[in-house]
Amino acid sequence: MNFPVGILRSYIGANIFLVVLIMATNANALEQPEYEVLYKDGKLEYRMYKPYIVAETVMEVDHSYRGTANQGFMRLFRYISGDNTARVDIAVTAAVKIKQRSEKIAMTAPVQRVDTENGVRMAFMIPSKFTMDSVPLPQDERIELRQVPAKLMAVLRYSGRWSEKNFKHYEAKLRDYVAAAGIDILGPAESAAYNPPFMPPFMRRNEVMFEVSSHPSGQSAQLATIAGQADSLTGQ
Repeated sequence: MNFPVGILRSYIGANIFLVVLIMATNANALEQPEYEVLYKDGKLEYRMYKPYIVAETVMEVDHSYRGTANQGFMRLFRYISGDNTARVDIAVTAAVKIKQRSEKIAMTAPVQRVDTENGVRMAFMIPSKFTMDSVPLPQDERIELRQVPAKLMAVLRYSGRWSEKNFKHYEAKLRDYVAAAGIDILGPAESAAYNPPFMPPFMRRNEVMFEVSSHPSGQSAQLATIAGQADSLTGQ
């Protein structure tokens, strides 16, 4: 049967759109770090993150932004895909033979990136079912496991490609927003990507973030408290 070109194009377009929606849904279904939004203004959020574990690796800056990201991603992906040693509890017995086994680790979101003095650090969040005592150990010595403490982050969300140009653009915007609120930045800018490379850029979720000392409404409450204490001391 021959279909009119217009109908065929509409059919193909509808199916492509459906596939994209499925991919987006699957990406959103991945486990992510837990946080509470304490203040929000459009796409800008101040989030209090709960502690979580990451597997992270540092790459020397001798690749392009994309090349460095791909290199770090594949190194970490091999780890969660089985390039690790699972920890097992074994009862104390005589003449026990232990065969090392690996364990697949569920994918999480986002992929995190931050530039440091030692190079570019990339990290995957470890699923919350693991603790530092139970998480599988990396076979690759370039990968480290680390407990990230609870912290307050100023976060700006944007779509588009996970590129150095976009990162620098939105980092500057976020820095201006935080500075205008009179809030101190406590660490370097971090970048996060939540979607795979084949996701259309306009549907991607990217974020740039800083660890900060406070958030606008929390700061206002703190200033009001200080003012009230000053009034009580002066008898006003």
